[in-house]
Formats: sequence, C-alpha cells, structure tokens
Amino acid sequence: MKLASLKGPTRDGTLVVVNRDLTRAVDASGISPTMQHALEHWHEVRPKLLDCAESLACGAERHAFDFAQALEAGRVAAPLPRAYEWLDGSAFLSHVERVRRARNDHVPESFFREPLMYQGGAGDMMGPRDPILAVSEDWGIDLEGEIGALTGDVRMGASAAEAAGAIHLLTLVNDVSFRRLIPAELAKGFGFVNGKGANALAPVACTPDELGNAWDNGRIHLRLVCHVNGRWLGNPNAGIGATFDLPQLVAHAARTRFLRAGALVGTGTVSNPDAESGYACLLEARLVEQVETGEARTPFLAFGDTVRIEMFDRHGETVFGAIEQVVARTGQ
Repeated sequence: MKLASLKGPTRDGTLVVVNRDLTRAVDASGISPTMQHALEHWHEVRPKLLDCAESLACGAERHAFDFAQALEAGRVAAPLPRAYEWLDGSAFLSHVERVRRARNDHVPESFFREPLMYQGGAGDMMGPRDPILAVSEDWGIDLEGEIGALTGDVRMGASAAEAAGAIHLLTLVNDVSFRRLIPAELAKGFGFVNGKGANALAPVACTPDELGNAWDNGRIHLRLVCHVNGRWLGNPNAGIGATFDLPQLVAHAARTRFLRAGALVGTGTVSNPDAESGYACLLEARLVEQVETGEARTPFLAFGDTVRIEMFDRHGETVFGAIEQVVARTGQ
C-alpha cells in the first residue's frame, strides 16, 4: 500500500491512497483525515486503507484523481508534513569514514556497537517538489539521500524485533545539509542546528510489504539514484554497507524514551565503498576527489540547481516517486 498527503486544509495535510504506479489516488480522509491520525490508529485504519487501495487498483474508485498531475502542480506535501520527532542515524560505514576523514577525525570504536544518531528539526517537512531554501550559497548547500521509517508508538527500551513491528511505512528523505556551517557548530560540542535545513520526503510512503523481497533484514535492497542538474551523482545500494538496520536504529532511538506515533527515523546518507556506485551527497564526491587528486572539483549546490532522488524496483518502476527540488534564495 502507498500513502501520500495533499497540502491543506491544515498543516498536517489530507491523507490519500495512491496506486502502485503513482498515477491515480483517492482521498482517504473519510477513513483517516491525516497521516498522523493514521499512524496513531494504525491497526484500526490499516484494513480500511487496504480495501481502498484494492478498489483503486481495480478501477472501482469513482472519485480517483490524477496523482501525477497533482504532484507536478506542487499540491503534494511530504507524506508526514510535520513529524513528532526526526531522529537521524548514520549507519553506512563508508559515509562515516569519508566525512570523519574530512574533519581529521576517525570512526569511533563505539560505532560498531551502537549507532551514531542526532535529533533534528521535524516541524516542517518539505514536499517532494518544494524548493530547497537558503540565504546564501556560501553555506555549502548539499543533498543527502537516505531512507526513513515512519513509526507507530514504540515503548522505551524496545528490542529491535519490537521496533520492527512499529515500522509502518518507509519513504525517501533528502536530509539537506549546509556543509560550511557544520564544522563550527560541531566544534561547540553540542550537535547540529544551523547546519541542517528542512528535510524533504518522497511523494509517497509505502508499507514494507509493498517492497516484496527488496525489504529484507530491516534494509531496502534497492539502489538510490541521485542526480544534480540532470547529471548522475550516484546509485548506491541501500541494502549494502549499513552497520545497523532500521529496526536497530528505531530501537536505539527508543532506548531512553517512548517514541510516539509519527516519529521519523533515518538511516543516514546511503553510501557504498565502491566508487562505481557514486554518491548520495556532494560532500562524499568532494572528499574522494580531494584524496585522489588533491582538489575537490565537485561544487556544492547553487541557486537554480536541481536535485533528484529516486528509487526503482527490479522492474524499473519508481517505488516512492522522485524528490525533485530546485535550490532557491529565501528572502526570510
């Protein structure tokens, strides 16, 4: 099952059910008004949403509308327009190694026992066609393609097996980063704030069973395809190279707190060690260039640039739809 949110009438949007090829959708607000409501009442509303999805697939929904048209018109919000929590891991070892090397740092030994994770802003999730806003290109604007899990309630101290049962939906995330603001912020020893922009989510979120055998051992074994200005940046496999899977990340986030329905937990930037897979963020490309040639040639994003992040199944069909954003100057 694939779910999405249209913008309005409130900040939490309107829940819709979307067909498998993302061409048609139907308003599901009669079952559950918003994605947040659906996550809070998942076991009650899921069977009704599944019935709606089956009717849509059979062409029996008389009030279905053109979802692709709504998407291109900018009417599609993030599946969860605002989350109760955004907890972002950094599970891919090759990404951690490259980024730490840039800071003359090393991968902490504890990384192999417990995840790296920070808590970021969650009150304003960008839709898949919303612009990436920044005041200055000097901030070092970067994309970061990753996987996100939308959860139901997770008890404090939950095991990874319990956490797996609370992962109701999966989606893609563009975790926008301002690279040149991060070093000074981390030097304070108190984590990210200004170095991270608002996140964008893919057009739809999918139940794990929608992915078939590509969802295995808490990982999505598909490639995350990233482009900048139409040029291929990379297609790392999200099922390879992660030290921790999504249930382990959710369990780590819930170690000392109850996670409430509507939490979003990320894998961190998808990254593979082989150069042939390219990259899901510009920083990694720059770091590899710096090591190999002594010069980082790949620029960070500039105003007017376009980024595209998408994942395809083994038949070449889009799974979550594309995050496609233009970088724009904000007047604040």
